[in-house]
Amino acid sequence: MTQEIHGFAADGFEPVREEFAAFVSGERPDYEGQLCAYVHGRRVVDLWAGSGDSLHGVFSCTKGAAYLVVALLVQDGTLELDRTMTYYWPEFGAEGKGALTLRDMLAHRAGVVGLDAGFTEQELADDRLIAERLADQRPFWRPGTAFGYHALVIGALAGEVVRRATGRTLQEVWEDRVRAPYALDFHLGLPESEEPRFRSVLPMAPTPQQQAVLDARQDGPHTLASLALNAHAPGPKALEDLPNSRTVRAKGPASAGGTASARGLAGMYAAAISGIDGRPPLLKPDTVAEIGQIHSTGYDLVGRAHRSYGLGFQATADMWHPFLGAGAFGHSGVGGCQAFADPRSGLAYGYTRRRLAFPGGAAPENARLVRAVHTAALRG
Repeated sequence: MTQEIHGFAADGFEPVREEFAAFVSGERPDYEGQLCAYVHGRRVVDLWAGSGDSLHGVFSCTKGAAYLVVALLVQDGTLELDRTMTYYWPEFGAEGKGALTLRDMLAHRAGVVGLDAGFTEQELADDRLIAERLADQRPFWRPGTAFGYHALVIGALAGEVVRRATGRTLQEVWEDRVRAPYALDFHLGLPESEEPRFRSVLPMAPTPQQQAVLDARQDGPHTLASLALNAHAPGPKALEDLPNSRTVRAKGPASAGGTASARGLAGMYAAAISGIDGRPPLLKPDTVAEIGQIHSTGYDLVGRAHRSYGLGFQATADMWHPFLGAGAFGHSGVGGCQAFADPRSGLAYGYTRRRLAFPGGAAPENARLVRAVHTAALRG
């Protein structure tokens, strides 16, 4: 017996509910997921199977919040994209990293995707500790000459620059300037009072054929992919361990430690480009255009595939949904969640699910859900 669908889809968005219901009907009986969308600041879709009020670990969708904080500080003039990282953080210049700019770091061009020795569990929960260790790390390619996904560390790199420039942590700036003013259900540091709403991440449940694919993808311990995912560090690890740790949830590391609902994910991108609930948009049009402009595209040395990044954000149209407008920006999470803004249509989208999806990254169902929402948004 599949989960019942709850929530609403506004007039003209009924096909989105139908698409979501069709997907859920083919999933495991224990499926839990949420879908939310705004168009020009108006919530037009709010659907769920399971609980509409629950919070999920959103893995790398957290990076979108980190990049939004950086974008706000750039817009303010507090940060300058073409300053070197060492202008803000002198210690980062060790081992030949001194010429790297903030712009190139955000575009995944720093070359410090991990540590030779790996991180401890305590360090992965704490952006300050990650940053301290990375400052002395020799880059794995010459900074600025290539790019590769800094999966578990880019939030800490951005966070250290924010802290040096403002005297406050990235998480504190997020709370004061974004989450609290817009009442977003998206936490970088989950308060104890919100813990009862958290639904622990469930492990992937692959078919035998899917498991064979996963087994074939296993890397040696010293590849760039293993270094970036900390797979070479001692001790057993599983993807769900990160958000399922109360320490990680409490600290909210900015690369992958956020907790959110789909409302929180979509609401963040709606607040960024359109404003919500009578509040103005966070970002000016020039800032939106800058962060959505592609800065790195081509062969990702870590992902070993074609990838495109703006200023931190994934170039959503190129990487995931080519029917979206140029300049769409957002981020997916390895558990299956996805969130983005498409400024040209005014669409802000958020999707979460509890169980890890095969094969990782934005879950396959997003392709049909996003198309349905985008089509309805254009017709409206």
